[in-house]
Amino acid sequence: MNTDNAKSQMRKGMLEYCVLLLLSRQASYATDIIAQLKEAELIVVEGTLYPLLSRLKKDGLLSYQWQESTQGPPRKYYELTEDGRTALQELNSAWAQLTRTVDLLKQNQV
Repeated sequence: MNTDNAKSQMRKGMLEYCVLLLLSRQASYATDIIAQLKEAELIVVEGTLYPLLSRLKKDGLLSYQWQESTQGPPRKYYELTEDGRTALQELNSAWAQLTRTVDLLKQNQV
């Protein structure tokens, strides 16, 4: 078994959920999101994050607004929409069920 591939697939599966969790706290721009994910030891590059943010916006889960920056050009700050908050609640429930399932299976491990 290629465990590196399995770990990569797990991270990809969690990324959308993690981004929604971060944005539920406050509106953020992409560089901040990447830094927060890195701080949580989930390494993500811009080439992965920007398409995800675009898809979440297209799906109506995020909106954004431009804000002036003191350190360069204006920045696009992303935030959850009401649909995004609803989706996050559903993902919270799914995550709780998934972790319960995995914990039960781990307890019964030989």
